[in-house]
Amino acid sequence: MVVKRSLASVLGVLLVFTLFHNPTTVVGQRLVSPFSLFTFGDSNLDAGNKQTLTTADVAQGFWPYGKSRDNPNGKFSDGFIVTDFVAKFMKIPIEIPPALKPNVNVSRGASFAVADATLLGAPVESLTLNQQIRKFNQMKDANWKDDFIKQSLFMIYIGANDYLNFTKNNPEADASAQQAFVTSVTNKLKSDITLLYNSGATKFLIQTLAPLGCLPIVRQDYRTGEEKCYEPLNNLAKLHNEKIGPMLNEMATTNSDFQFTVFDFYNVILRRIQSKSIGLSYRFLKTNVSCCGVGTHDAYGCGLSNVHSRLCEYQRSYLFFDGRHNTEKAQEMFAHLLFGADPNVIQPMNIRELVMYPVGEPMREVWLPTSSATLQASDSSSSSSSGYEFY
Repeated sequence: MVVKRSLASVLGVLLVFTLFHNPTTVVGQRLVSPFSLFTFGDSNLDAGNKQTLTTADVAQGFWPYGKSRDNPNGKFSDGFIVTDFVAKFMKIPIEIPPALKPNVNVSRGASFAVADATLLGAPVESLTLNQQIRKFNQMKDANWKDDFIKQSLFMIYIGANDYLNFTKNNPEADASAQQAFVTSVTNKLKSDITLLYNSGATKFLIQTLAPLGCLPIVRQDYRTGEEKCYEPLNNLAKLHNEKIGPMLNEMATTNSDFQFTVFDFYNVILRRIQSKSIGLSYRFLKTNVSCCGVGTHDAYGCGLSNVHSRLCEYQRSYLFFDGRHNTEKAQEMFAHLLFGADPNVIQPMNIRELVMYPVGEPMREVWLPTSSATLQASDSSSSSSSGYEFY
């Protein structure tokens, strides 16, 4: 009996030591580890930095932004954004704060994303991705250890403003000029990701660009009508997205501890926009207009004090809350896809797999083009559900 008790005691001590020595454990597929999340990019991931960076009143700091949570806190949504849900799924017990806001708790990560951010140029009252990373480096030594950074997830969505501005300023650009611009943007993205990697990051989640020509504000500005999208912008987004996977494959080959995954945001959005025509249902009644705003697609002026915006009665029936940002309901959907979806949505790993993947180990899988083709936004009526997965 004494021997059995002694053996049980030894095993118990070893178990406790193992758990505390390596706190990354899985219990019934639930994460119970002190993971952390850092986000970079534009307004889609902005947790309130624009509100801090500018001296002017920003629309997202006022109602009806934050309507679903009764908290207009600088996020471009009627409530939470995708990173709030991702952090929750990662068992991060606190909200990921805007890094530019003074005296916030950055113990489990921070958001460096800022509305109007670009890869190229010098955005007004915003930061390029490169400047966001340099801000991260300025804060790094005082807040996070190297091992902590290596285990953290770095999430990036950037580039939309580059292409929106290019199309506005170069309406007659030919295919050669468009391709040259895409190359400039993606080369800068690779350079900035390399800078972040050299700063200690090893786990990256990169989102492809949304179908920019289908954003309500773009449809409204370019007068496409109710159903059609503005294809020149969609084509730029597709050219950009085609380069992301191969670029990251190359970086993982060159750097043995570089780990990544790619979220197919383009097709995730497009399937919801065209859900009726391809025989799918995502429980969005309105996918081509905004819940809040004015104009043909209710896409302009949400939250602005000098604009009498229309506000829909039930925001959860809308895919878009304002002219270019999604509702909280949609954001939560995206987070579920990011965290646990199959390779048709996110590959070569989902977030759950990426954060659990051993730090420093080479990736055993690579990004591959998906088997399902990209939907054509301009001709949804001729599309069928054949060959498309429900995601």
